Amino acid sequence: MARIVVVGSINMDLVTTVGRRPAAGETVSGESFALVPGGKGSNQAIAARRAGGEVEFVGAVGNDVFAGALRDVLREAGVGVERLRGVAGASGVAAIVVDESGENTIIVVAGANGRMTELAPADLETIAGADVLMCQLEIPVPTVLAAARHARANGTVVMLNPSPVQELPAEVWAEIDVAVVNEGEAEQLASALADVPHVITTLGGKGASYRGPDGETLTQPGVPVEVVDTTGAGDTFTGALAAHWDEGPERALVWACTAGALATTKLGASASIPELAEIRGALPR
Repeated sequence: MARIVVVGSINMDLVTTVGRRPAAGETVSGESFALVPGGKGSNQAIAARRAGGEVEFVGAVGNDVFAGALRDVLREAGVGVERLRGVAGASGVAAIVVDESGENTIIVVAGANGRMTELAPADLETIAGADVLMCQLEIPVPTVLAAARHARANGTVVMLNPSPVQELPAEVWAEIDVAVVNEGEAEQLASALADVPHVITTLGGKGASYRGPDGETLTQPGVPVEVVDTTGAGDTFTGALAAHWDEGPERALVWACTAGALATTKLGASASIPELAEIRGALPR
């Protein structure tokens, strides 16, 4: 079982479904509303656990009404929460609107995630003992850099999902072993990704592509499903990829594409992440 540490965000997602998303200044009637624990870090941690990894989460929640539920969703998924700290103020939240085609618009308020400005000695010890460190960009970049540097120095593979996409210092990219991006991010970050040894690009329903350190490439087709909501599909893909990275890029892509496709068949982020048996049952033969 791969040992994975996620240093990242955890949010409460406020999910509204609509027939179509409103234009600027327009009001439309919603069809349903739900509170769903999410955040890229939390989603990827749960996805990695459900795909078969042993996962610890390093992050922060506030002291508001959402904090307990956010902690519980990780614990109930089997993710270690000893390094999930509590800070004063609000937890992270995301307002998500999903239309009838399954496409979404998201507004994220960092809250406690923005106050993840340093790593404790116990955090660093946890990172050093892992096989894979997973990071995203919903926490401060200096914290991502500190985690990546410590992981690299201790032989832990550093996997970055650079989302929400932004310009990063060269010193961050120098510490990355594996980058996981979508097509838009791949285009925006093309020059930075050139020096990353392993780059995986998700292609929506078409699957994903891989470019290795020697320029070798491969493509994994997508798994046909009936799409309900794409929220969290990329995070599910990344978590499954990390859980099976030690099997090699080709096999890890098969797991990731299968898990990511299954995640689009249900509403919400963490609620849609498939269990291990479900992924195994849907793997291409």
